[in-house]
Amino acid sequence: MTSPIEIKGTDAPVLDKDPDPKAAPEEKKLAGRSPGQLMWSRFKRDKAGVISACIVIFFFAVAALAPVISKLYGKDPYTLYAQEDPLLFDEFNYPAGANGGISSEYWFGIEPKLGRDVFMQLVYGMRTSLYTALAATLLMVLVGVLIGIVGGYMGGKVDYWLGRVTDFLLAFPSQLFFVASMPVITTIFVSPEDATPTYVKALAIIGVLSFLGWMGLARLIRAVTLSLREREFVEAAKVAGASPWRIIRKELLPNLVTPILVQATYLLPSTILSVAFLSFVGVGYDATTPDWGRMFATGAEIYELDPTYMLFPGVAMVVFVVAFNLLGDSVRDAFDPKTGR
Repeated sequence: MTSPIEIKGTDAPVLDKDPDPKAAPEEKKLAGRSPGQLMWSRFKRDKAGVISACIVIFFFAVAALAPVISKLYGKDPYTLYAQEDPLLFDEFNYPAGANGGISSEYWFGIEPKLGRDVFMQLVYGMRTSLYTALAATLLMVLVGVLIGIVGGYMGGKVDYWLGRVTDFLLAFPSQLFFVASMPVITTIFVSPEDATPTYVKALAIIGVLSFLGWMGLARLIRAVTLSLREREFVEAAKVAGASPWRIIRKELLPNLVTPILVQATYLLPSTILSVAFLSFVGVGYDATTPDWGRMFATGAEIYELDPTYMLFPGVAMVVFVVAFNLLGDSVRDAFDPKTGR
């Protein structure tokens, strides 16, 4: 039988040739995305969150590079510059120049009475406050997650007694406890007649703040763990013979990353305010250590005569706290798949 292609002079149709696979446009492959990639995609669409993250990163970068900034600026936060140049002060030991002595040499002015550079006081005060609050927040998160996940997963008497301890500590008036306990803790390590080293003050502040700062996170983690321990993947791990520690580490902790991260972003700014509060009332860092709280205390004393001094630490703290709170909201919305943002 003759094929239609071989017939000449006829209108017989010609069979189509097989399509060239190289000529056909390649179809785009649909690639799956991990939860982290989905979170990052949602976060990038939130302009307020991105701007807040940039501000927070800027503050931490300034704190980390404080020695470099000091070297480039040519001044440090400890030198009493008014003693080297008496013309910087008037007869009342206040900056002689306008707006707190702001000039091309002293960008943010001179500290009243002592004569230290305000700009370097602010930069190193930022470093002190951020590092202290960060260490205290990490300790709070560690203790809160450990107690919350153990109580929520183990249940029974373990959960009951851990819950009672948490409720008991929640009843403490935290601010009064901070103020009353700081002098007691420092005198345990240093004699009252001797000057307290800065590292002892830092450890005491971190210990006091973390002692009464983990309870809210622990209750949140416990509530989430109570719902997770009834899920199928946890039951399957139990049937497979996994130990409680392995279930906590491999099954529960990965599903608790979101509440832990979101809660930590709210804890850090509140801890910074607590560190500043302790220094403001006189039981935190002393006047020899640059700190936001000490700057507020000094500014409150001389506000009527030098209102400019309070401006710079006040604006810096407000911007940082607001930015970090907005960042926490954005992180929470980015992790929540049901959000409309």
